[in-house]
Amino acid sequence: YIINMSKWKDLEKELLSDPKVKKEYDRLAPRYAVISKLISARLKRGMTQKDVADKIGTRQSAIARFEAGNINPTIDFLDKVALVLGTKLTIHLQ
Repeated sequence: YIINMSKWKDLEKELLSDPKVKKEYDRLAPRYAVISKLISARLKRGMTQKDVADKIGTRQSAIARFEAGNINPTIDFLDKVALVLGTKLTIHLQ
């Protein structure tokens, strides 16, 4: 499946011109940044969702829901996933 990035950028610009959409986008950005980094780390290590789930003692479906952004994970959950993926969870407040 090929995405025309110029059309996507045009749509993104249009959507983000709405202050309500922009506010929600900014609110959710940190959550999706964490998800993206952990998915990238998992893929880089050649691990499946099931591999990660088995190592932290949960089900593959829990990892799938996390990666889809359908759950609000605890810090403990994120720390376990990060550890399994050979990364470190750090939290910064600004």
